[in-house]
Amino acid sequence: MIIVTGAAGFIGSCLVAHLNARGICNIGLVDDFNSAAKQKNIAEKSFLNVIDRNEFLEWFDIQHDSIEIVIHLGARTDTTEFNYDLLHKLNVEYTQEIWKRCAKYNVPLIYASSAATYGDGSLGYSDAHELIPNYKPLNPYGRSKQEVDEWILQQTETPPRWYGLKFFNVYGPNEYHKRRMASVVFHAFNQIHETGKAKLFRSHRDDFEDGKQLRDFVYVKDVCDVIGWLMENKNVPSGIYNLGSGEARTFMDLVSAVFHTLKKSPNIEWIDIPQDIRDKYQYFTEANMDKLKAIGYPHEFYNLEDGVKDYVKNYLVEGKTF
Repeated sequence: MIIVTGAAGFIGSCLVAHLNARGICNIGLVDDFNSAAKQKNIAEKSFLNVIDRNEFLEWFDIQHDSIEIVIHLGARTDTTEFNYDLLHKLNVEYTQEIWKRCAKYNVPLIYASSAATYGDGSLGYSDAHELIPNYKPLNPYGRSKQEVDEWILQQTETPPRWYGLKFFNVYGPNEYHKRRMASVVFHAFNQIHETGKAKLFRSHRDDFEDGKQLRDFVYVKDVCDVIGWLMENKNVPSGIYNLGSGEARTFMDLVSAVFHTLKKSPNIEWIDIPQDIRDKYQYFTEANMDKLKAIGYPHEFYNLEDGVKDYVKNYLVEGKTF
């Protein structure tokens, strides 16, 4: 059985759809299934089992012989969450317990890290292991992911193969439940539909024009392709890898692609970055993808315009999940 944690969430449910499309249905879904908001993400998926996240670790101890691999995507991903005790419990301790079991029972592990670990980007965006302890995240969420990465690199007892994936700005279908944390594509589409305008943050730095803040936007289908490739290619060296497109683009580019797909002229309403995140806001991210390419990952990533077009046209307009 393939275990996917966070399976009713954004990336997790897309991965289940990706696996189903390849004829893989021997999947155990782990999540907090009390949340009605995410139910349609798994409504039409094929899987073997549903396991509550609070019962999963005990279940793992009993059923470990049946587990082929664990793909741990579940986390508290709210970058405005400042209760570090909560983040430590859900993101750090829970991941550590999964790691320990994967090591003990000889089960491969893929887990989600984040580009939020890179902080303000002043030290670059390299996933080289020797550089990882130097990074200083800007928010508690990034700190929780950084703490996991550093802890894992110190471990001598490891799963037979393991991969930590530093997700950059992932966008795509099945993110409707994320509310404030959903991608700018999702919010822009809905704003355009309701008002004819899209809202973007002003820049609060002199070296960036409004809307010219840069992020590495990566389409969720590319994320799923990479995870699927790592599952299949058992000779790939274990380690922490960046997972972005490798190209920084502006938020103006992103929103313009939404308008273009909808055959509308861009109409932007500028708003201030909220005070609670203003001093923790990343103005530039760009994944160094050399490491993933060096181990032989063969596929090209969606460019921004094609990814946005697929998302808007085939999912948002149609009101469909992936």
